[in-house]
Amino acid sequence: MASFFHIVLLLLLSITYSSADNPTEYCNPNTVISSSSQISANIDHLLADIITKFLQGDTFVEASYGNNKDTIYGLAQCRGDLSSKDCLDCIQDAAKQVRKLCPTQSDARIWYDYCFLRHSQDKFFGNVDTFPGILYKNTENVTNPVMFNKELGNIFDKIDSKAVKPSSGGLGKDQKKLTNFETLYALVQCTRDLSPLSCGQCLAQAIQNFEGFCSNSIGCRVLYSSCYVRYELYPFFFPLEGQNSKNKGHYTRKLVPNHH
Repeated sequence: MASFFHIVLLLLLSITYSSADNPTEYCNPNTVISSSSQISANIDHLLADIITKFLQGDTFVEASYGNNKDTIYGLAQCRGDLSSKDCLDCIQDAAKQVRKLCPTQSDARIWYDYCFLRHSQDKFFGNVDTFPGILYKNTENVTNPVMFNKELGNIFDKIDSKAVKPSSGGLGKDQKKLTNFETLYALVQCTRDLSPLSCGQCLAQAIQNFEGFCSNSIGCRVLYSSCYVRYELYPFFFPLEGQNSKNKGHYTRKLVPNHH
């Protein structure tokens, strides 16, 4: 049976996904394993199992494989506005790339614009995890910070309240016309293993970065293992409503230290 799942994984990972952006990965340096260990084989089996469930139409999967200390836990989720086909494509590539980029780590996470996948020896389901925090900000600043930050606060209050509702799947998104030439687009999403309270806690911590690292920037993304927040002055979520994305500009990256 193990060989069957290994074959499934190899076949599915031969598919290449054309992502809108390059993946962001975190390979925990404290969880190095040998490629010949049982844990490594369990990761392969787990990823094959996750992909099989997405092939069946799932858009969120929690799974585990192994016994006792060799057990590997995994979670994969697509952004809530994504089609099922694009979701499957993204997860397939995430599973492929996480093994390529983090081949010897039992704890690894990978983020795309459209999906997220992680595996670990720790049973993390249901726990708020804000480590690592990976931040991206646009290097261009807004021209009217007072007005912009007021509208930014308003729109995130609105979409946060959507995301914590059990029926939302952890997703909240909206847009606000600022001027005749500018529209603010914002999106938040929690992983669906979180309770509404835990989702709200994760989003609140992520949004705090807007006043620090992302202060007055025209675009910002905060990537946590339990939630994701983003705003831009161009459309980046579906439906795009026929609008063309403007020049996205340049972004700088920051890795937030462990808060634990």
